[in-house]
Amino acid sequence: MKFGRFTFDNHIYNGVIEEEIINIIEGNPMSDWSYTNSKVSIHDVEFLAPITPKNVIGIGANYVKDKESLPNEIPEMPVFFLKPSTSVIGPNEPVVIPDQLEEVKFESELAIVIGKEAKHIQKENALEYVFGYTVGNDVTAPQFFHNDGHWTLGKSFDTFTPLGPTIETELDPYNVHVTATVNGVEKQNSPTEWMIVPIKEMIAYLSTVMTLHPGDVILTGSPIGAHFVGTDDVITCSIKEIGSLTNTFSRKSTHISVTQQ
Repeated sequence: MKFGRFTFDNHIYNGVIEEEIINIIEGNPMSDWSYTNSKVSIHDVEFLAPITPKNVIGIGANYVKDKESLPNEIPEMPVFFLKPSTSVIGPNEPVVIPDQLEEVKFESELAIVIGKEAKHIQKENALEYVFGYTVGNDVTAPQFFHNDGHWTLGKSFDTFTPLGPTIETELDPYNVHVTATVNGVEKQNSPTEWMIVPIKEMIAYLSTVMTLHPGDVILTGSPIGAHFVGTDDVITCSIKEIGSLTNTFSRKSTHISVTQQ
């Protein structure tokens, strides 16, 4: 099932997407919801980030170039980082390059949406705590990484976490490809089986450090091929089973206010 969050007639709605029709729902998609009698065309709406997470957690350097390069053991302490909720935007919203920089990096990723509270869980049960999956772009300014390896500032600028376009609840996360194009030219294309820290291990490990809450988003790492981009570059991050997330990199924001529904 695909869930989307979108604006229509200057209001925000949630809906279930069936091909080119959205069935508008009421309630929380992750808990208690029901269909309304309203339907709209996907061509008549503007998709937003499908979730407004309180916490966004990313993992660094989590892909190898091919299956043969996978290590025999996962790292004892994987490199994780946090991104603020203020960095989250949706499809077609501009990624704003900081005034101090000429360019930043794009990073196409599979994003996990947590569906129920998880604390000290076993990896065998990890997927039971997942609501669904979306596409993320972990935009990064490595020039703001601290010399000692702290990544927070370089990951935290406003607009640096595009998410969308939908949340797919029926997905085998071990059997999808993460891709990206820059101005129509493919730059990334890797299967998720090339992750160094697999998804179940990732969720279980994080749950030993912090309580994961419904709506939290985990960015699972970006394939080889990410690079610097600049003003007016158009990046499309895609996972075929979920959809495509397109954002243009800009020097100024053009956010539009809408009324909460």
